[in-house]
Amino acid sequence: MVTAEAAAVIPTLVLVVAMLLWGLMAACAQIQCVDAARAGARAAARSEPEGATLATARATAPRGARVALRREGDLVRVRVEAAAPALGPLAMTLRGEAVALAEETVGR
Repeated sequence: MVTAEAAAVIPTLVLVVAMLLWGLMAACAQIQCVDAARAGARAAARSEPEGATLATARATAPRGARVALRREGDLVRVRVEAAAPALGPLAMTLRGEAVALAEETVGR
């Protein structure tokens, strides 16, 4: 038989566990965004074609992520944005950005 205290605590424990799992999934997605941006920046710094650079970043990024590549003088900037796993009002956008010096500019 379940006591009244247990009946009140069990839903709270389920909610806490769900929040912890959501936080873990969001943290993993954030790490994927940062890793994808770094991989894309390295590829762009090696002067790989834009399509190959974007494909490299998308391969590491979370599913459905948006990848943007921009050249700023001697630097290449890659930005990755993805939606965090949604859990009601906790929906948010995760971002990762990396900048690298283009290799063809080294030693000029």
